[in-house]
Formats: sequence, C-alpha cells, structure tokens
Amino acid sequence: MNNDLNGSSVVVTGGGSGIGRAAALQFAQLGAKVVVADINAEAAKTVTEEITSAGGTAVAVAGDLTESAVVDEVVATAVEQFGGLDVLVCNAGITDSMSAAADVTDAEWERVLGVNLTAPFKLTRAALPHMLAKGKGSIVYTASEAGLRGSAAGLAYTTSKTGLIGLTRSVAVMYRESGIRANAIAPGGVATGIALNMDPAAHGPQVFGRYMQNIGRVSQAEEQANAIVFLASDAASNINGVVLPVDNGWSAV
Repeated sequence: MNNDLNGSSVVVTGGGSGIGRAAALQFAQLGAKVVVADINAEAAKTVTEEITSAGGTAVAVAGDLTESAVVDEVVATAVEQFGGLDVLVCNAGITDSMSAAADVTDAEWERVLGVNLTAPFKLTRAALPHMLAKGKGSIVYTASEAGLRGSAAGLAYTTSKTGLIGLTRSVAVMYRESGIRANAIAPGGVATGIALNMDPAAHGPQVFGRYMQNIGRVSQAEEQANAIVFLASDAASNINGVVLPVDNGWSAV
C-alpha cells in the first residue's frame, strides 16, 4: 500500500521516542530516508542507529524546535542530504499540568504553545517552498483528542492542539491545488514516556478526572504511527484536511 514512500525524504519531529520513533522506523522500513529530529540528542541518535543497522537511511538532528535556527536546520538537512522534502511529520509535543485557566502561568502557556503550535507552523513554513517546487508533498500533524473536546487536558495543551487542527485545515485548503496535502491524527491515550506533571488536587485535574473513564483502551505508539504513515502515503491521495481520531472510539462517546 505504501510502496510510494520508497526513496522519499521524510522529516519526523519528536522522532526519538514514542509515536515519533515508531513512525520513523515504519517510514524507514518502507524505504524512506528519514530525518529524526528530537530535543534529546542521544534519543535521536539511537533511533537513527536502529534504522541504519537495519539497512535503512536516517540522520539525526538535535535541538529545541522553538528555536528558528533548529527549524531551519531540520528542513535544510532533509533537502541537502536527501535531495528534497516529500513528507513532514510534525509530531514533537509536550503536555501541560492539566491546569484550568485561572491557574496557568505565563511560562507554561508560552512553552506549550511554542512547542505544540508555533514550532509546527514554522516547520510548515520552512517546508512548503521545497514541496511547492516539487509540486507535491504531504504534511501530517500529531494533534490530540484534546483538540476535539475540552475535557481531555489543561487549557494550554487543549488550546495548542485546537490551534494545530486549524493549522492543518488552513494548509490543506490553501495548497490543495498545488499537490500538497495536510492531515492530522488525534490520538487518545497512548503508552509513551511523555511526562505529565500535575497536582491531582488542583482544579483542572479534579474536573478532568470525571471524564477519564471514557478514554477506553490505551493504544501503543505503533498504532498511531500506522495512521501517520497511511496519511503520508499515496494510499491517502484524496484525503486532505482530515483530523483522524486514533482513540479507540473515545471521540464517539
């Protein structure tokens, strides 16, 4: 189904662990050349070594994507080493402390929005000229169930993922006549190592706790990666502007 990805140049952010690692490995298994971007240099290196030891092609780029220079380096690495950029997976993200509006600090707001929304925007902006030059490209964002409902996370995270869905849809409409597709997955609960730092007694966690019984089965990172790779591939050639819940039906409850 995804043979079209063979030889493609792919960027996966947050590729050092969790969903990003699983996606990077799947792309590589299908013959894609992968830039594994992560804030954790050792994690990015480990994933690239996994790929190259299995006969694939990958290169690591380490850095904080809230820094414009790192964004530029990620895209430039794909273009310079792999001859262009075919697929951009904006997966890197952080959680919030499940804080309600009255409790969110400026620092938390700015950091969460910076990583989860501003960085994907800047990556998209940097990637688009290269995709436009080719006349095709696929962008996949990792949104969240929190972008579909107000009861899945704190204010900063919910706002960032809701904004990411808006980014997805705008890019899809603006560039569909240029051969570029933009879609997003909306994971529910996923078994990853992402840190969740919260005070269970605070207002936000107390409220959200009432709704968590609807979350259902927690997925594996590979299940999310399956959806990412599908949306990136030509098997999804007429799918554009879609936000795909990968949540075992949580969004249907």
